[in-house]
Amino acid sequence: MGVKLTDIVKGQEIELETLRGKVIALDAYNALYQFLAIIRLRDGSPLKDSRGRITSHLNGLFYRTINLIEIGIKPVYVFDGKPPELKEAEIKRRRKIREEAIKKYEEALKRGDLEAARKYAQQTATLKEEMANQAKELLNLMGVPWVQAPSEGEAQAAYMAQKGHVFACGSQDYDSLLFGSPRLVRNISITGKRKLPGKNIYVEIKPEIIELEKVLSSLGISREQLIDMAILIGTDYNPDGVKGIGPKRALEIIKKYGSLEKALKYLPSAEFPVNPLKIRELFLNPEVTDDYELKWHEPDIEGIVDFLCGSFDFSEDRVRKALDRLVLASRKVKVQAGLDAWLKRH
Repeated sequence: MGVKLTDIVKGQEIELETLRGKVIALDAYNALYQFLAIIRLRDGSPLKDSRGRITSHLNGLFYRTINLIEIGIKPVYVFDGKPPELKEAEIKRRRKIREEAIKKYEEALKRGDLEAARKYAQQTATLKEEMANQAKELLNLMGVPWVQAPSEGEAQAAYMAQKGHVFACGSQDYDSLLFGSPRLVRNISITGKRKLPGKNIYVEIKPEIIELEKVLSSLGISREQLIDMAILIGTDYNPDGVKGIGPKRALEIIKKYGSLEKALKYLPSAEFPVNPLKIRELFLNPEVTDDYELKWHEPDIEGIVDFLCGSFDFSEDRVRKALDRLVLASRKVKVQAGLDAWLKRH
């Protein structure tokens, strides 16, 4: 879900080419869920191999990663670890939404409403552990680094950005800003035309970059106050937020009272599934690790062909054509990195 800050946090629209040479820490689960939701057949069913195993996540990860490397971006994927106990309510909420969506999907199929079926099917996406492991194996073969977070992937990515090991976090959610990432890039995995839900209208989705300091300066608040606002609106740790409070109202309240503690004295009806101060503490001091190494390697061509085509029935012709692009792009990135290092020394 992530905190809903769209109404008050505005990013700067960019072309992906402006990120050439930058290392971007991508929220792996966020990206894989997007691929599972979007890459589907006309009736809403995901792509599968001959054994019935879902392959939408591998399809999206393979081709989208190649697109990013071709542009000159150096991606690193960060995978979620064990979710915090505070997230239990959100996990239950998501499970209930999936269960309801499955019923509506099956009903839509029975009545032959493929448009409705596809809409509900997108809400049924589930990323199993074996699918995440498949994604990690593919990244290893592609020579693209990935990091295993001890807990929240976005917290780990934000930490890496704070340390200067990556330029920005890449995610649809705004949570990395709450975790302290200096920059967030949105729409990096889903650029292009997308159909609006329930409407026969397509819109152009473009990437945007959001800088934390500019956000805080424009709103006239601190990062701690941004977190307090998020808690009032609703986060993954208190999904419902406070009834009747959206982004603009939350901003007014926090600017008026200064902090969540003071604001809650004037919001007697506010209820939380967990202690809201513990939520703030989680954003300010999340569980992260220094146990990672960001190294890119030459792709294992035959290994990738065997994995995707031999194990998951991908078209070998299509895969090899994409791999030609990957090899060429990887070499260009390597040459550029060497040139940049030479220029720094001279």
